[in-house]
Amino acid sequence: MTLSCIEVLTEKEPTASVIWLHGLGADGHDFEAIVPQLSLDPSLAIRFIFPNAARIPVTVNGGVLMPAWYDIIEMSIDRKVDTQQLNQSAHDIIALVEQEIAKGIPSERIILAGFSQGGAVAYQAALTFHKPLAGLLAMSTYLATVKTIELNEANAKLPSMIMHGTQDPVVPETLGQFAKNFLLNKGYPCQYKSYAMPHSVCAQQINDISRWINERLAS
Repeated sequence: MTLSCIEVLTEKEPTASVIWLHGLGADGHDFEAIVPQLSLDPSLAIRFIFPNAARIPVTVNGGVLMPAWYDIIEMSIDRKVDTQQLNQSAHDIIALVEQEIAKGIPSERIILAGFSQGGAVAYQAALTFHKPLAGLLAMSTYLATVKTIELNEANAKLPSMIMHGTQDPVVPETLGQFAKNFLLNKGYPCQYKSYAMPHSVCAQQINDISRWINERLAS
């Protein structure tokens, strides 16, 4: 499926891309306003792409139709999800990456980012992609496909930044820490930052995201 997307350019002729996935029930506009707040180096010339998830029934929300990357069947600590739908969403995101490459953006200058549900899809897409990426930004999320993911050697050294709120009632911080430990044990250069916040984004975190993106794309 071709996803509809919102695009924000920091310069007219982009040389790098950030594909940023929203969380459950949100849409591509959710993080659109964050771009000017990041105060990124203009020379990086980034195209921000905010894809929209399709509206599907979500079991834990009573089967109500809402934007979602996959169905959540149970809200247990290891949360039971529709892995097939998650993998399809990751496939759709990989198609966006390939589109950027076709436009002339090197894969090494493409970052995948995701919040909550979007982060779970970003994990799956980035860690299985067959070309090296610039980085993975995982916010208030979890590694939902830990039992099934087939890691691709092309991204064996993918720099990852995991961010989580210490007061998150939706995705417990233990799940963010689990993902961090999984990546470190596999040899990935993974950073982890926690914030005194619930299931959200805070000002200090925005500053840290800005610094990380600037570092990842500076070269």
